[in-house]
Amino acid sequence: MTDTTTFPDPVYKDTVLGPLFDHARHDHAEGFRRIDRAHLVVLHHTGILPTDAAAQIAAALVEIDRQIDPNALTYTGEVEDYFFLREAELKARVGADTGGRLHTARSRNDIDHTLFKMSLKSRLDAMLAEARALLSALIDTAERESGTLIVAYTHGQPAQPTTFGHYLSAAIEVLIRDIERLQEARCAVDLSSMGAAAITTSGFPIDRQLMADLLGFAAPQRNSYSCIAAVDYITASYSAVELLFLHLGRLVQDFQVWSSFEVGQIYVPNAFVQISSIMPQKRNPVPIEHMRHLASQTVGRARMMKDIMHNTPFTDMNDSEGETQAAGYSAFEVGNRVLRLLAAFVPALRINDDRVAQNIDRACITITELADTLVRQEGISFRQAHEIAAQTAKAVVAAQQSLAAGGYKPFRTAFRDVVGRDTQMQLAGFAEAVSPAYFVQVRDRFGGPAAAPMREAIAAYRTALNNFEQTAQEHAAQQALDTAFTALMETR
Repeated sequence: MTDTTTFPDPVYKDTVLGPLFDHARHDHAEGFRRIDRAHLVVLHHTGILPTDAAAQIAAALVEIDRQIDPNALTYTGEVEDYFFLREAELKARVGADTGGRLHTARSRNDIDHTLFKMSLKSRLDAMLAEARALLSALIDTAERESGTLIVAYTHGQPAQPTTFGHYLSAAIEVLIRDIERLQEARCAVDLSSMGAAAITTSGFPIDRQLMADLLGFAAPQRNSYSCIAAVDYITASYSAVELLFLHLGRLVQDFQVWSSFEVGQIYVPNAFVQISSIMPQKRNPVPIEHMRHLASQTVGRARMMKDIMHNTPFTDMNDSEGETQAAGYSAFEVGNRVLRLLAAFVPALRINDDRVAQNIDRACITITELADTLVRQEGISFRQAHEIAAQTAKAVVAAQQSLAAGGYKPFRTAFRDVVGRDTQMQLAGFAEAVSPAYFVQVRDRFGGPAAAPMREAIAAYRTALNNFEQTAQEHAAQQALDTAFTALMETR
């Protein structure tokens, strides 16, 4: 029979405690080290811990970090988890009384959430750096391609001509907002839980601001109950991650369609193409598929984190801790691969100008500007102009001709049928009105694809990129902690 009186039960050890221990030593060993050292500095600074005891503990912590490699540890069940292993090692070196004093005015509750925030913040910073690099690559490419014509689609059908730069600018604006959402989520993460203890802070005169400063947080989180119960720092972060990759996935899907043989709007260079093992003529732009499915994986993993938080009690709970945190980190690992690949892929793309020109001619997608020009030049209503344009397009498509080459004659007929008089527009004027270059040129309103609004847009995007903060907060905090901890060592 299984011994049910001795902790831990072997099955519980293998299924829960062992994996939790492994996650902690792998993901949070450095966090434990920093929290122990910072808390020791604060205990001494506030007079809670006398100098001699603080110095003994400091020396022991250094010894523990030098002698014990977290990566080499195997969970044995002798202690409950990684925290208690460190505490046991400390007591073994300085005695139970002195070693036990380090835990004054703190709890596993505030330690855990602070650990999770430290790890999450570093991952958000890494993703923000990758997102900024992608944003920079998109802006450069949009500027380079600001005059390159493409077919814009709506409902899967050719709609109007625009430029590749104008299209990318739309994606740039979404990415800017996604980065802003990531940064806003980071603000929620950047609040230290230390000092909340189990729930209600402590009767000891702990300095929560100093603790936050030493750990590189912007500030302590105010309400102590919130420090251990509010998981909005998790839901906000993964919501922002989910939206980022949901939006990027739509861009990637367009590249999949545009690179198809039938559409052929973009050319993917050989560096991003794999050849079929049996069909030598096939150029497979498989990085597009990898970006799409990896973006979907990231969306799914981020959404999972929000689902885990659903219908949980508003208190400290295991649902938001340990293995849940470890499961969520994979969203950052996979998502960063997508960001790096996309930042290399987009600048390498080229537009197939000949295929774009063919598709524009075949689809009559400049016909909207013919109607607009008629309103301006002929003084007729848009509805009349729209009817004339529709009849012209229908005749051209039926005759299997291009609008530019064969549209003028049916246009004159349609104009006479609708308006009851001959048009004043000559062949040269008609050719200009239905040209894709003219279509783009006259759309020079704010946000349009013409040269002037595109220059203004690119400048605005570069300003947004430059304004995104790249904080040195973590490095400065680490230096401050090292200085204060070293000072304690020198008091021995």
